[in-house]
Amino acid sequence: MTHRGPADSRAQLAALQAKLNAWLVNAAYPLWARQGVDSGNGGFFEVLGQDGVGLPLARRARVHPRQMYAFAQAGAFGWAGDAAGIVGRGVEYFTSHYRRSDGLFRALVAPDGAILDDRALLYDQAFALLGLAAAAVALDARGEFEARALQLRGLIEQRLGTPDGSLRSEETGDAVREPNPHMHLLEACLAWSEIGGDAGWAAWVRRLADLALTRFIRKDSGTIGESYTAAWLSVPGRAGRIVEPGHQFEWAWLLLRCESLHPAPLRDSALQLLALGERHGVRHGVAINALFDDFTAADASARFWPQTERLKSALLAATLTGEAHYWSMAHAAAASFFPYLETAVAGLWFDVLQPDGAFVIEPAPASTFYHLVGAMAALNTALRPAGR
Repeated sequence: MTHRGPADSRAQLAALQAKLNAWLVNAAYPLWARQGVDSGNGGFFEVLGQDGVGLPLARRARVHPRQMYAFAQAGAFGWAGDAAGIVGRGVEYFTSHYRRSDGLFRALVAPDGAILDDRALLYDQAFALLGLAAAAVALDARGEFEARALQLRGLIEQRLGTPDGSLRSEETGDAVREPNPHMHLLEACLAWSEIGGDAGWAAWVRRLADLALTRFIRKDSGTIGESYTAAWLSVPGRAGRIVEPGHQFEWAWLLLRCESLHPAPLRDSALQLLALGERHGVRHGVAINALFDDFTAADASARFWPQTERLKSALLAATLTGEAHYWSMAHAAAASFFPYLETAVAGLWFDVLQPDGAFVIEPAPASTFYHLVGAMAALNTALRPAGR
């Protein structure tokens, strides 16, 4: 039996990288710039139908900063469209329609901006911070946007903080602790630690990584669950038993990125999360949606986004360790993208692959673009020639 070495897997990854970048620049960015931006109301559509037309659905707050992030990266891929203009107008729409009078961001508005859900969710505040970081670079206005981000960070602490250092998922709910919004907050703070001037970003990175190590990672299985009580026990019932492979990969990627900012060793914990996600969560070549805590399948369908997080974590593990099996894992993850992209209108994607191997034919969610762009940026970084 012939084993592929790192060079073989890297060469095969480079071939996939060229195809994915071409799809992104020639199909996805032009389509989502033309059809994914609402020229009438402003802002971004929540979904595009499989005919490429935006649908007038209610718009979650998280979609707007995700789209700002996706377009902020466009120039680095070589797209020559008006990325800065799209990002700038996106910031204006998001601020006008989602920012509450107290400075936090509401959860949901109608296409015309009418308020549908005025709650301030931690998940949405985390993405607001990430979107501000992306806009700061894309619009070359780091000082202005860091001031906004610092104000928001202070409000998050003030309104959602708890005595044990974790954060409530929403203002009125103190009974449940959810790792997922903390994960995206960590992602945002890492982005700001790289471009901002405030030392508090790195302090928040350390704080959130500590929570992962001491609270979120279960001592019995080594996995990160989805829902805990305020006493850090799994919530009763099905919700407390759910483990999402995509989140194991995403946490692994983030903890590996924290290494230079954290005094404690993080690599072993991160690589364990990656290994658990790969060993138990990948079925028939794709990362499935959810497991139970005994690693049996809770949802054997496979959304697109877990495949992107599998790729990002494998690439960073390969880069940091040089171990061949991570490069092979990354190649397998990148190869899994292509069936999701085989849509009638180029630049769209299918969101859900069913256990029988058929895709659900439904609109393409805009929220996936952020995952795709992040994965392709990670691929370009991992395969960048030394010294560049």
